[in-house]
Amino acid sequence: MTSSSAHEHKHNAPRSLSCMVITCSDTRIPETDTSGQLIQKLLEGDGHRIVAYQVVKDDPGQITHRIALGLWKYAAQVIIVNGGTGISRRDSTFEAVDKMLERRLDGFGEIFRFLSYQEIGSPAIMSRATAGIIDDRVVFSIPGSENAVRLAMEKLIIPELGHLVNELTK
Repeated sequence: MTSSSAHEHKHNAPRSLSCMVITCSDTRIPETDTSGQLIQKLLEGDGHRIVAYQVVKDDPGQITHRIALGLWKYAAQVIIVNGGTGISRRDSTFEAVDKMLERRLDGFGEIFRFLSYQEIGSPAIMSRATAGIIDDRVVFSIPGSENAVRLAMEKLIIPELGHLVNELTK
């Protein structure tokens, strides 16, 4: 259910945003990165521009460096990081992203886990999906599975992207 005010905000939101996609994985390369490819396809299908796409190792230094490049070199308005949000010892994406966030969008992670729970049950508690703001740009960190990517993108991210960016310009 969308209020008339929310509908008006979305109507006035930008239609095409500059986006960067970062896949964090110790095993994927661009040719095998089906989740990163899916994110790009869904963004472009909604009229957004991909200004950069990179696959990096699940290493905090590499992740923060690539996010910084996206913000300042590529001037991405939106950065979507996928992979490394679980709880294994190698999953360090959450820590890398979280320490960079100036403001958090806690509702994103909460609602993502709720929707995940509806699909996969109790394993949803292991997701550390998060989102927030860095230098007036929106950053999402989502799991790397194709199902999780589709859920996050279709149910939460794409419907609110323009609205989020528009709110940051006020």
